[in-house]
Amino acid sequence: MRKILLLSVLLAATAAPLPAFADGPLKARGAAAEAQSFQADRAAILEMAGDYKVTFDMRETTPWRADYAPIAAKVSGGHEAVRVIEDSGRRIALQHLLVVKDKNGKPVVIKHWRQDWSYEPESVLVYAGKGRWNVEAVPAAMRAGRWSQTVWQTDDSPRYGGWGQWTDEGGVRRWRSNWTWRPLARRDAVRNPPYDRYLAINRHSPSPAGWIHWQDNIKMGPEPGTAGQGRIVPFVQESVLNSYVTDNGFDAAAADAYWAASKDYWAAIRTAWDAAIARDKGVSITEVADTGSAGAERLMGLADDIQAGKIKTAAAIERGRAIVAEVTRR
Repeated sequence: MRKILLLSVLLAATAAPLPAFADGPLKARGAAAEAQSFQADRAAILEMAGDYKVTFDMRETTPWRADYAPIAAKVSGGHEAVRVIEDSGRRIALQHLLVVKDKNGKPVVIKHWRQDWSYEPESVLVYAGKGRWNVEAVPAAMRAGRWSQTVWQTDDSPRYGGWGQWTDEGGVRRWRSNWTWRPLARRDAVRNPPYDRYLAINRHSPSPAGWIHWQDNIKMGPEPGTAGQGRIVPFVQESVLNSYVTDNGFDAAAADAYWAASKDYWAAIRTAWDAAIARDKGVSITEVADTGSAGAERLMGLADDIQAGKIKTAAAIERGRAIVAEVTRR
């Protein structure tokens, strides 16, 4: 408790980047050991691709304020196809595609989150609070042997980024991030809670059944009674365990059909986001509680229209680029 309270005192009124205190520079190792570790890391990342039954288990555990009562645990799930959409050796991108059924039992595909992994990154895109993401340098001494993970929302706008090392501890392979800021997930944003961001450590581990993503979240926000302008304080601890269990019993072909129809469009949208981020050394985007970024609903709709034959890919790309330009205009 004292450590958490001390942490809150150190935080500024905006989500300024934090240093990572848990890990130091990696010890030098020979070329053979380095190559072996690199290949093991790549294998762990690539193992996340596949077809899965997913369970999202979200639990507020310890309140850090006497006036805050944790909400009830929420467990949900679905099916996801996770596909490798880029693998250039030192960079891997995995696209998640959610598959649900409509009221008639027909599969419906919803483009879900994307995770990009980069080996020995010089910088990472991090959330800075109030709809702003900044390109932040990874400390030079902390790059060797480590990977960054950048997570993107359904429309390929940014969500959060961090860096860390793949290790084997207690017989378990895992990647653990540094402390990272994240904007509220939709499940919280729609409730208008007193907190407005998370300070988190993310862990990924292959498992015999598939893999897990564990989020250790401190839900934080301006001190009550300060009209949103006070110091950032902790409200409650949350544990989120996302379990991906291999499952071939759903229509993953629907996900592949969606991606085949829309992948060129989404490649262009990713490029548009990258250009906006490079231009401003980050990006500012208005967040909408129900849909994510201000352009998400329109960008997602264009991809659906491509698959439905309502618009040609080239025309959709032109409209999509205009939407990205609109929501990132300073």
